[in-house]
Amino acid sequence: MTSQVEPFQAIGISRLAHELQSEGRSIIHMEFGQPSTGAPRAAIETAHHFLDTSALGYWESPALKARIAHQYDETYRTLVNSEQIVLTCGASPALLLALITMFEPGDRVALARPGYVAYRNTLRALHMVPVELECGAERRYQLTAAAIEALDPPPVGVIIASPANPTGTIITATELEAIVKVCRERHIRIVSDEIYHGLSYIEPAHSIIEFEPDALIINSFSKYYSMTGWRLGWLLAPLQHVERARSYAGNLFLSAPSLSQHAALAAMDSREELEANVEVYRHNRVLLLKALPSLGLDAIAPPDGAFYIYANVRHLTDDSMRFCIALLRETGVAVAPGVDFDPVDGRHFIRMSFAASTSDVEEAIQRLVPWFASRGRAASLHATREPGLER
Repeated sequence: MTSQVEPFQAIGISRLAHELQSEGRSIIHMEFGQPSTGAPRAAIETAHHFLDTSALGYWESPALKARIAHQYDETYRTLVNSEQIVLTCGASPALLLALITMFEPGDRVALARPGYVAYRNTLRALHMVPVELECGAERRYQLTAAAIEALDPPPVGVIIASPANPTGTIITATELEAIVKVCRERHIRIVSDEIYHGLSYIEPAHSIIEFEPDALIINSFSKYYSMTGWRLGWLLAPLQHVERARSYAGNLFLSAPSLSQHAALAAMDSREELEANVEVYRHNRVLLLKALPSLGLDAIAPPDGAFYIYANVRHLTDDSMRFCIALLRETGVAVAPGVDFDPVDGRHFIRMSFAASTSDVEEAIQRLVPWFASRGRAASLHATREPGLER
């Protein structure tokens, strides 16, 4: 039995961007949610120390697990046992562990559309059934308790993300409580992707752990801690399911990178440096929001958190992949096509990451303004020439 897993189109855009860069083109990378900042200084210094002094074998750091557990108390006022933490090689393996720990092949799992491409494709790879719920502007591109309650029959599980990728929208505490209530009543297991926690610009994001101790939570050092390439994340699992998760983790991945675990423990105490990074993203967000009208982009998801602008370009294209390739070739700015996140309506959307440096964001705006203006003029001219549309 095989399963159909679609390609991650943003990877293709990035590959083309790097090819153009190798040819001497000036490329601005806004296609991935990848911080332009590196790991905190203390993390790098710690890594140098352990490279010089340790063989770095297979290992799971008790100190790091305890520090992560303590953070749930610090941030969400919720006590977590460090044994509930399973360290992983990034959030992607944590997602895989959450799904195979709680669900079986054939199980139906609900998720928002638009949503992160790997939710849908990982479910399919595991022979599970993604149940994508359209979440448009009227729902702030987020799952709601009402949408989950309306599913008949109820799914076995639901994946939520707040802040979300690609939209940056955050689910309020009130709505999270309502989602938990519906899921308890209908015996739906919750998986919460909280990889963008710490990256909020309106109000802090709430963790599902505040409302549902039996939820499974995915997180990572890639985003807030600016350690994307270190490949370190974790799964927070209910105590009764930890052994099952650990069995899968040991067989599939052995252990998370030892060097990254040492560095991450130092990173967690680098709060001042990390918050300075958030201020860079906050400033970049303001720059892009101010520039959007001059790009003719007035229909966007509200970027409450993460570091993305998810914009409707319906007036310019019905093929977001082709649109992104043309944008890259003609301006040197790489962005992601909406089809990654929404296989139905994503052909009318693009996603721009503002995790780049401020200088890159400013340069990107300078390149994008005339390009979007010329596209807008061309689209207008084409519309006036369509039969029945003459003015």
